[in-house]
Amino acid sequence: MLFNSLPFVCYLVCTLLLYYLIPKKAQWGFLLAASYVFYAIADPRYLIFILTTTVSVWFTALQVEKINAGQKLYLKEHKKELTKQDKQEYKDRMKRKRWKWLLLCLLFNLGILSVTKYTNFVISTFNSLLNGAMTLQPVDMIVPLGISFYTFQSLGYLIDVYRGKQEAQHNIFRFALFVSFFPQLAQGPISRYGHLSATLFAEHRFERKTFLYGLTRIMWGYFKKVVIADRIITGVKTLVTGSEYTGAYVFCAMFFYAFELYCDFTGGIDITIGIAEAMGIKVTENFNLPYFSKDIKEYWNRWHITMGSWFTDYIFYPISVCGPMLKLSKWSRTHLPKAIGKRVTVYLSCFAVWLATGIWHGAAWNFVVWGLMNYVVIMASQELEPLYAKFHKRFHWKGTPAYEVFEILRTVFLMSAIRMFDCYRDVPLTFRMIGSMFTSFRLSVFTDGSLLYIGLSASDYAVLLVGFAVVLGVSLIKRKKGNVRDLIYCKSEFWLCQIIAVLLIVILVLGAYGEGYDASQFIYTQF
Repeated sequence: MLFNSLPFVCYLVCTLLLYYLIPKKAQWGFLLAASYVFYAIADPRYLIFILTTTVSVWFTALQVEKINAGQKLYLKEHKKELTKQDKQEYKDRMKRKRWKWLLLCLLFNLGILSVTKYTNFVISTFNSLLNGAMTLQPVDMIVPLGISFYTFQSLGYLIDVYRGKQEAQHNIFRFALFVSFFPQLAQGPISRYGHLSATLFAEHRFERKTFLYGLTRIMWGYFKKVVIADRIITGVKTLVTGSEYTGAYVFCAMFFYAFELYCDFTGGIDITIGIAEAMGIKVTENFNLPYFSKDIKEYWNRWHITMGSWFTDYIFYPISVCGPMLKLSKWSRTHLPKAIGKRVTVYLSCFAVWLATGIWHGAAWNFVVWGLMNYVVIMASQELEPLYAKFHKRFHWKGTPAYEVFEILRTVFLMSAIRMFDCYRDVPLTFRMIGSMFTSFRLSVFTDGSLLYIGLSASDYAVLLVGFAVVLGVSLIKRKKGNVRDLIYCKSEFWLCQIIAVLLIVILVLGAYGEGYDASQFIYTQF
């Protein structure tokens, strides 16, 4: 049941209506039932997987907390009897015990994720290496909806409990709602328990302003998804599947896909956050104007924010401070040049993060290369910072409006080029296509009407141009003055209602629904 399908809209209307009609104390329980119904409609077999993750993580967190509580009680009761060494040895034993529980649960749940998502990828790679000597058949594997999102969200909670940053939730049904909250189940954000639980389990009365804010966000998300993303994707598919589309066509595909992906993913997140807002629930923001970033590092601090923070907190930092890495850091500072030796651990930790990021995005080598290309560009940028500093000292362009525009366009171009590995899905082909932009670029493509034969008509281009202008305008206002909804609501609640009505009409009239009004799947539901 896709967010942009008629059944989901009907389901959402009924859910919101019942949510405010039932007793306030029953709201979170109703949301749990609604979330499982949503998941079961997608495929009842998915429930087995999400229930397994929910129960295993919930139980493990309780065991970890039990060990922590027992440790505090024991040390308190035997405070006078134990020497400093005895206390340390006891703490070390308890730490190892907690670590065993954590490791077992991590391996179990990441094992489920790996088997469901990556079995056929391993088989395909194995067959390629054998070059026909032996062929393994692909497995008809169930890949549950949103398994990467709810697995990471659950394990993040468990690690926080292990670190003592989060108290364990003793009510399994409340924890189950945190894992399965249906608006964010399919494509995130990857919420932290401490943030989401603050409003997820609270009692909410209907407030007109809150509801209108949420509804506006929902309509804005549908506008970006149905009017823009689902329209431009036709041209993207044509350009990346035809071998004759090289040079300037690749340039067009690159920016078409950048715009399509942004509107698709942020549109889905807008719908997610809007649904939650309409219920009075606060979900973590996942984007902050990423296409205004001045470098790729800043871009990744603004794009898919919750995923980036998850990899930073639970992969980068643990690897950076683990025993072997600290020993390597000490050795490298002694035996390698100072400039390199002090950054070896950063190189390796970042490599692990970007390798994991690529694998997380898809079970294919193109995603692995995509992740590593991001790593190469970010590391190269950091190493070149001294040269940048000398350049800016010589030429005082830094901070000028023109140079800021250049930095933004440069970042958009680099990210769009790297993202072509996602489009072509073939690593050598992607490199060839990107290279063709510099070897066979024909400006006539933009003037001879060729772009009218890729599945997009003149009216489609007109809608996309207006849509681009609207999205850009809203982004500029947000960048300069803050939340657009606040600005509108301050003028009058009436104008916010008018915006909702206009967006609804535009979505109904100009939406690209496909043959038979079939909804197009959101890109990130595959993850």
